Amino acid sequence: MLETTTTEKTAGETCVVCECKKTSGIHVYTSFICEECEREIITTDTKDERYKYYLKQLKKITHPEIFS
Repeated sequence: MLETTTTEKTAGETCVVCECKKTSGIHVYTSFICEECEREIITTDTKDERYKYYLKQLKKITHPEIFS
């Protein structure tokens, strides 16, 4: 299950999809996705060429390592 949290920061973070610095969005594991990209991803049809791009960018998301 993916853990997501909403963030609002003044400095901003770099979105894993568009690679731009944004101030609001969600965290998925160790990566940040801005609100605009999140909206685009969930509304893009799987047959659309942009969908392949989103999948490629989302593959950058990695699971955090658990140290015990």
